Formats: sequence, C-alpha cells, structure tokens
Amino acid sequence: MMKLAAGCLFVLLSIVSCHKDKCLDGKDHRKYPSADPNMKECTIYSNSSCCYGNFTEQLGSPVLIVDRTHWDRCGKLSEKCEVFMKKIECFYQCSPHAAHWINPNYTVGILLAPLCLNFCDNWFEACKDDLTCARNWLTDFDWNYDGNHCRNSCVPYSQMYKNGRDLCQSMWGHSFTVSESPCRCLRLDRRDEVVMKYLLPDKDTDSSASEEVHRDERSCQLEGLGAVAGEEKAGDYKKHICFLFQKPRVFQRSERTMPVTW
Repeated sequence: MMKLAAGCLFVLLSIVSCHKDKCLDGKDHRKYPSADPNMKECTIYSNSSCCYGNFTEQLGSPVLIVDRTHWDRCGKLSEKCEVFMKKIECFYQCSPHAAHWINPNYTVGILLAPLCLNFCDNWFEACKDDLTCARNWLTDFDWNYDGNHCRNSCVPYSQMYKNGRDLCQSMWGHSFTVSESPCRCLRLDRRDEVVMKYLLPDKDTDSSASEEVHRDERSCQLEGLGAVAGEEKAGDYKKHICFLFQKPRVFQRSERTMPVTW
C-alpha cells in the first residue's frame, strides 16, 4: 500500500510539474518562474517572474541600454514610446508565459507570440515620431564589443513601418505575430493572465482544432476580454485568474528569433 501511495504521489507531482510555466533559456532568465519582490520595473510579473529583480534596474527611465542593446542610437526615446518598448522587454525577459511560444530551434527566443492588433496600433501611434535606424532589431544593426550600431540612417518609425501590424511583425523578426482575434491575443498587461486559458490548446478534448478555437473565441468574448481598452487598473482581472494547468504550445517553424544577443 505504501509503495502504491508513493507511486501515485510521484505520478501526481510529475503531472503538476509538466504543466507549470517555465522560462526561456536566456542568460538573464530563471529556469522556472518565482516571486521576486525586488523588481524595479515589470512589476506585473513580480508574483511569478522569469527575470531577476536586478535585471529590471536597467529599465528605469530614461532607458538608454539594456544589456548590450542601446535604445538611444537615434536619440532618447519619447516617454510614451519607451512605455511600449518596456512592455516588450518585460514580456520577453520576465513573463512566465513567454516560453509557451519558445522557438524550438533557438530556445533563447520566442516565435509567433500573438499580440492584439489594438496593442500594435497603440504602439505605432506612441512611437511614430521617434527615430530608429533598424527595421529588424535582431538583424539590421552592426554589433561589436560596444553593442549595436546603426548601419543605416535614422528615420521616424512612421517611415520605417507601415502601421502597427507591420511594427509588431517586423521589429523583433518573427518573435511576434498579430492575432486575427481581438480577444485571443496578448496585450502585455494584467489581462494576459486571464486570456492565457483561451490561447493554449486543450489536448484533452476530442473536438477538432477549429471547433476548439471557435469555442474559446466565444468564451473569451463572453468574458469581456475582447473589448478595446486602455491601461487597466491593477487588480481589474484578479477575480478571473485561474490558468493553473496549461499545456505549452509547440511551434514547428525554424526562424531564429528574439534575441540574438541576450
């Protein structure tokens, strides 16, 4: 009986560990997310963070350089543009969900994480008058011991990118895609905690993929998560947070993605 109980406990613990969030394989990442009360930025992830608190010290405004990547090669970013750049950095470095879109061929990076179109449009609007010299920040800089350097002239974001969709799907290579759903997508805020249960496939169901997507889309909309909104107040979605046993999504494409230097 004791052996049977021990065996059952082992199986239970194995199942739980298989469904826990994990982290990417970057040099600044933890192996598994954990609480960190010392985060200076990216605090929406402080209860379950893949980055260490000392990493976020680099993200204090104005942000000039993160690791070896200079954000100011074309001048200091505007405050409103910097907000969105921080959201992207915080998601990649600190979110316990980022690894659900891990690039199987480059486990430091992510692949095709689905962003909401309205997030991308707001990002474009915030940065349209700021300057950049690289369309793809992974491939279009020259790199040396001092970090990234411009290969081309600085131009406004509004000249480098056509719109928000182009910005989201180009700046970090194939790291992100724009979701065709206004609900089943990431806004890189506290809402993501809730919407994750509609983003990840449930392999325990017998329904087809199309039926599952349709069901999840309807459920997501009924929960009011598809409404276009500004920054939510802390705790607005707390009552919905219940995504404990989620299954990781595996992509089978072979792009090398965000980031090449971290």
